[in-house]
Amino acid sequence: MGMRNVGKQLLQRLESKTLEAKFLTTVREGLGCSPFEAHAVLEVVKEVFFPFVREGGGQALPGKVTLVAVCAEEPAGKAIAQCEKRTVVVTVHRGVVDDRLLAHDGPAAFRRARLADVCQEALSQGAVLTRDDLAYRVFFVGPRTISRDLAVLRTDNPLVPIPLRSTVQDIGPVLTHRVQIVQLALEGKTTTQICAIARHSPAAVANYLATFTRCAQLAERGMQAGQIAFLLRRGKGLIAQYLKLLDTCRKDRNHRYHLRELLRVGAGKKICSRRRHSHAQRT
Repeated sequence: MGMRNVGKQLLQRLESKTLEAKFLTTVREGLGCSPFEAHAVLEVVKEVFFPFVREGGGQALPGKVTLVAVCAEEPAGKAIAQCEKRTVVVTVHRGVVDDRLLAHDGPAAFRRARLADVCQEALSQGAVLTRDDLAYRVFFVGPRTISRDLAVLRTDNPLVPIPLRSTVQDIGPVLTHRVQIVQLALEGKTTTQICAIARHSPAAVANYLATFTRCAQLAERGMQAGQIAFLLRRGKGLIAQYLKLLDTCRKDRNHRYHLRELLRVGAGKKICSRRRHSHAQRT
C-alpha cells in the first residue's frame, strides 16, 4: 500500500473548489461531456467571452471574500471533487472594529472573533466551509492554526456551534450543532432565541427541527438508526445522537411536552403538504 501524499491531496481539494472546477462539473453532468470535452468548452468560453468582461466587474464589497465551497446538503463520505459547489460571499473584515481588534489583541483574537460568523454566513447561503477553506482562502494561515483557534473557541463558548462541514455533516467527533439546536428547542427556546444563541437563520433552524421531528416519527414506527439515516439521507452518527436525545428527553417532563409540540406541528405540516399535493393532482 502506497503512502498518502497529504500535500497533494490538499491541493486537489482546493483545486476542486474553484470557479473553473465548478464550470467543468456543471458541463460534464449537464451535457454528459467527457473531461476532455468539458475542458475544451471551458477554453472556448475563456477565449470568446473573457475579453469582453470588464476588468474588476462584479467585485465584492471591501472586507468581503468570494469563495467556492461544498453545498451544505452533500452527505458525509462523498469526495469533495464530486460534491456540488456553491459560490458564497462572506464578511471577513468588518472595518474599524476589526482594525482595533487587530491592533490591540493581534491576529489570533481577530480570527477567533470572525470564525463562527464566517462559517454561519456561508451556511446561510447553502454552503459549508472546511478548515482548509478557512486556512488557505480566508485567513491565510496553516490548518493547524485554525484547529487551535477552534479548540479555544469551543472551550470558551461550548454552546456556540461553528458550522464546519465536519460538524454539519457529522464527519468529525465534535457534537454537531444540529443536536445543540434541537436541545434548545426541547428546553422551550423559541426560534428567535435559538437564532440568537446559535447564530443561525430561522430557515436553518426550521430545517434542523424538521429533520429531528421526522427522525422521531420514524423511530416511533420501530425503525432502526441505519434505516432512518438512509431514508433521511443523514449520517448515522447524527441519527444515533437524535435517538439518544429522544431517550433522554422522555425522562424529563418539560422536554416531553416540547417534544409532543414538535411532533404535533410536524404532523400538521405533513398533512397540509399531502393536501396541497392532492389538490395539485386534481387540477
